[in-house]
Amino acid sequence: MTPGELAERYGTPLYVYDLDEAAAARDDLTASLPASASLYYALKANPHPGVARALREGTGRPCRAEISSEGELAAALAAGYAGGDCLYTGPGKTDAELAAALAAGVRTFSAESPGDLRRIGRAATVHGVTADCLLRVNGAPAGAPSGIAMAGRPSQFGFDAEALPEALAELSAVPGARLAGAHFFPLSNAADEDTLISEFEHTIATAARLRARHGLPLRLLDLGGGFAAPYGVAGPRPSYGGLRGALEKALDRDLPGWRRGEPEIAFESGRHLVARCGTLLVSVTDVKRSRGRVFAVLDAGVNAFGGMAGLGRLLPPDITPGRAGGAPPGGAVAEPVTLAGPLCTPGDVLARNADLVPPAAGDVLAVPNAGAYGVTASPLAFLGRPAPREVTLRDGAVVSVSRLEPHREWSTP
Repeated sequence: MTPGELAERYGTPLYVYDLDEAAAARDDLTASLPASASLYYALKANPHPGVARALREGTGRPCRAEISSEGELAAALAAGYAGGDCLYTGPGKTDAELAAALAAGVRTFSAESPGDLRRIGRAATVHGVTADCLLRVNGAPAGAPSGIAMAGRPSQFGFDAEALPEALAELSAVPGARLAGAHFFPLSNAADEDTLISEFEHTIATAARLRARHGLPLRLLDLGGGFAAPYGVAGPRPSYGGLRGALEKALDRDLPGWRRGEPEIAFESGRHLVARCGTLLVSVTDVKRSRGRVFAVLDAGVNAFGGMAGLGRLLPPDITPGRAGGAPPGGAVAEPVTLAGPLCTPGDVLARNADLVPPAAGDVLAVPNAGAYGVTASPLAFLGRPAPREVTLRDGAVVSVSRLEPHREWSTP
């Protein structure tokens, strides 16, 4: 079905996820990584079970699941991942969610601090099992990154690399927790391949040094991600033609046993895998001019495509949409258009200077590369507007239609 047909049938705002594109992104990325490496899908990017399932199924190398909450665990299980396929991460794991994860079969966790490791160990002991724990390492980055630096500064994430050697003996003795390796995530959304390679080379060298000099167990090494993708604007997924060769060279030099699984090498990705599979269809409800500027008011704003608006606008929306159907009137001239959402706040703006032929009320616009950090990264409950519907497609045919429904749960006083 065409975008216009989907909008007419299911209404707007409407997220459309192409499951074939998600699988293609997985296959392209795994081809850019060492052949034996594992790839975790970070469900925070898009926990829709259909999307997550597409990354697990098919003829390509299946993804595992990286999760950070009971909700993401439930989504992973609904998508067909086993508990043993999951890596449970995050700095705020509670006793209750650890118990739920262990009951579901999760056995691999990333520990962010001594307290976090002890909580994991206690929960595993109560459950009668031993949890394999990766120590997340907050190391210094290789240099000034072109993406978002995720390490090398004071943080709630991970053990400071310089303090880890002194703590290893104590950490190794935590009941119920077996040190299994290290977890790094120094960079997000690297803008170029050279930066990505430099960070991975630096991380590999750091992990090798921690093992050789300080005895860090290293059965599994998660090198993190940093793979980029456009957000709300047209453009292809970046390709990484030189990455595999550079990674294998660095691993051969610093961790020569990796080819026989000593250690197993893993990576993780969210937005790179699913951004391009998603399109957000929105309708124009009103067009007006105010003091010389054109405003197009849409039926969805940051409540539907918020770019983590509640977290300091980590991914500031600045969309460049296309028309979902039909061409603009002949002779029409493009000009800067402010694309505003329906919320009663001046902050509900998806683009301030979109270069567009001003649309008319009733037009449907298509926001490209909207498959990551969409519905669940938006302040859905603000003003109580209905969440967008979400449609999945395979071979152009509709597979599923769903909608998230926030609801209030009442308890007896």
